[in-house]
Amino acid sequence: MRSLLKGVSGVRWGKLRDARESLASDIPPLLSRIAYGGEDTARLAIDELGERVCALGFVVAEATAPTVPFLLELAGAPNVPCKAELLELLEGIFRTDNWHSSAAAAGGPRRTGFKEQPGWEAASRAAVRAGRPIIEGLASSVRPEEAEAAHKLLRAMDEVPAFPEI
Repeated sequence: MRSLLKGVSGVRWGKLRDARESLASDIPPLLSRIAYGGEDTARLAIDELGERVCALGFVVAEATAPTVPFLLELAGAPNVPCKAELLELLEGIFRTDNWHSSAAAAGGPRRTGFKEQPGWEAASRAAVRAGRPIIEGLASSVRPEEAEAAHKLLRAMDEVPAFPEI
């Protein structure tokens, strides 16, 4: 049996910043709590992780894109609870355009302090798009909440355009 989150140790979490501007070294334990905790533990970990990788539901950070493949892995794993919540977090990450909008309104990233942030959004959105096969599989789940959340994310993927160059 393949273990979950096998590649998590390959990410240099201590060098990345999360949406709280903290080092992202707390992200792997949160992912483990989702993978191996019960439903209540997983739900709390997803909430906390959401604030770390998509604060307020619309602010991504440097650590967001590296976290997305693990969120997708957990969503696609057979015995992980709270898949609908994972899909909702992925949709929030996918829809985020706060940094792009702010940089564009200010005349572009070179004219503002937003130099890396639009790239974080683009990388995060691309990482979610890369998980489309997993999301499509969840769209046929027998659990209505999972199927609905997967369909909603797939619609977003079909409707939300690529980021424009700024």
